[in-house]
Amino acid sequence: MDEKILSLRERIDNELKAVSDLSELDSLRVSYLGKKGSITSLLKGMKDLAADQKKAFGADVNKLKEFTASRIEEKTEELRRKQIEKELAAMPVFDISSPVPRTNGSYHPITLVQRQCESIFRSMGFTVEDYSEVVTDYECFESVNIPKHHPARDMQDTYYLENGQLLKSQTSAAQNAILRKYGPALKENGVPIKAIFPGRCFRNEATDACHENTFFQMEGMMVDKNISISNLIYFMKTMLSEVFRKDIKVRLRPGFFPFVEPGFELDISCLICGGEGCPSCKHSGWLELCPCGMIHPNVLREGGIDPDEYTGFAFGLGLTRLAMMKYGIKDIRDLNSGSLKSLSQFTDDE
Repeated sequence: MDEKILSLRERIDNELKAVSDLSELDSLRVSYLGKKGSITSLLKGMKDLAADQKKAFGADVNKLKEFTASRIEEKTEELRRKQIEKELAAMPVFDISSPVPRTNGSYHPITLVQRQCESIFRSMGFTVEDYSEVVTDYECFESVNIPKHHPARDMQDTYYLENGQLLKSQTSAAQNAILRKYGPALKENGVPIKAIFPGRCFRNEATDACHENTFFQMEGMMVDKNISISNLIYFMKTMLSEVFRKDIKVRLRPGFFPFVEPGFELDISCLICGGEGCPSCKHSGWLELCPCGMIHPNVLREGGIDPDEYTGFAFGLGLTRLAMMKYGIKDIRDLNSGSLKSLSQFTDDE
């Protein structure tokens, strides 16, 4: 083996023995195996060798690379093992025989309501999807028929990042992705698009008893041939009766949302005050729960669906407000308070 290679191998071996932490080991790896590392630099000298020497020299360099990589891997395992042993040694000793009071944690009320809604919609054939909280302007607005500079954007002032993305102000930001994901199965096999997608939303607005800058929604949509408002009302009333385990008084009133046509506000009679009026319902006796309507043709078209052949409905259910109604929480700000005294009283049985 070439003397230069032997010398470098011995130096690598000695330096690896002296390494004491993973950061130092990674620096050593880069200095030898990186693109500008010592071993890589050896190959540059091959151009000065005779033709009959190049093959043997290249083989020796490859053996050195394999040796170095193997030793680094061994050293990595050794350092990780030592780190774990160090952490274990620093852990306090517990007397497992000592009797201590055991308390179980509890789910957040919004989590309970979300899981219940997911179960209800799954039983009706809907799939449950997940979607990012950080989205593009196209996803949150343009894909759902809210072009740039449209006045409808004033309704949803949100938080923008330096890279141009934003925190989604509505779960409708997932509509375009869902249409494109399940559209082929609809068009080729006639399988209806039936999906819900719960998630956290953000809006830059003043907080009060019924408004927060961080809240949870659950978007839902169904697309097929001959879908009508009757389908929308059926699914919403079924869901509400299952959540509250009784018939709920609801009302539909006209509402403007750029991504549906016609659009509605689905309100429920305030369960906190019994419809008499309180701060939670702004003393109206009604609480806006679910903006909904028939999906606008522009939204279907943007998602690759022919609006002349298919129709669909969409809704944006306020999970935070639903939790308030179900558990009698009078102030929406309590849900983000982190108060265990307030939040630990709810169970799956309620």
